Amino acid sequence: MTARATAVAHSNIALIKYWGKRDTAIALPATSSLSLTLDAYLTRTTVEWGAESDSVVLDGSRLNGEAESRVTRFLDLVRRLGDRSDHATVVSHNSVPTAAGLASSASGFAALAAAATAAARIDLTPRDLSILARKGSGSAARSVFGGLAVWHAGTDDASSFAEPIVDPGLDLAMVVAVVDAGTKTISSRAAMQLTAETSPYYPAWVESSRTDFTDMLDAVARADFTRVGELTESNAMRMHASMLGATPPVSYWQPDSVRVLQLVRDLRVSGTECYATMDAGPNVKILCRRTHLDTVRDAVAALDIAGVTTSLPGPGVAVSQAET
Repeated sequence: MTARATAVAHSNIALIKYWGKRDTAIALPATSSLSLTLDAYLTRTTVEWGAESDSVVLDGSRLNGEAESRVTRFLDLVRRLGDRSDHATVVSHNSVPTAAGLASSASGFAALAAAATAAARIDLTPRDLSILARKGSGSAARSVFGGLAVWHAGTDDASSFAEPIVDPGLDLAMVVAVVDAGTKTISSRAAMQLTAETSPYYPAWVESSRTDFTDMLDAVARADFTRVGELTESNAMRMHASMLGATPPVSYWQPDSVRVLQLVRDLRVSGTECYATMDAGPNVKILCRRTHLDTVRDAVAALDIAGVTTSLPGPGVAVSQAET
């Protein structure tokens, strides 16, 4: 029987990073992480069951090769959950550049998980949906939820899930400095694995990140924006330092990335408190208070880089349409 559903999920940016897996088979992370879901970037995905074979269209283009296989393997998980053997047509649209280090896979697989299960009439709790989304893309576990979310590393499949945490008044906002919206030269998955396997600095990053996670939970609970920002920036820089220690070294930075990082430091010196973070890509995300959002945006725009986007905390995943 044909069934269709549409879901919308927003990307998230980790303030305490996820970088490396303890178990690749079921995507158990090496460390717990904490993120901010953004309202600026989203993925809208429609899944319709009842096809003779799986097909995936992203932003108007049919996927093939490994990109298509990754989605098909995820749909296999849904088929097993729903005890069904039919296939699905997946149509997805990103408002976030794909594979540019702006968390398109997080919003993408969170939306896919919600749409595929809703269309298959599989009723999952938010925690179980987070566990399922994790198996498509680790960071998708966090995009199931809005605002601040933690992803617990856990010890097995059932204990590695994300959940929202209360923001006690941090008044967070983020400016995304887009240095290059093109596809990155090495995927997050490949860079993650290479770093974990070859960088002598990786174990130290894992140990320090575990401490950062605990400290961040405390800083959030106290609504200590300064400490939240300091931890956000240092955690990201240490992650990239571990990547530079890989063989061969992994570096996503471009000259304009460095210009933005210097601007963030200059803004702090001048009294505009903000902090930088970077993921697997050259683009820089700047954490600030909502009251400083326009100031930071204007300063970044003056650098004449590829683009600048502002964002406030975004919502969790939502099924906007389901029909049989």
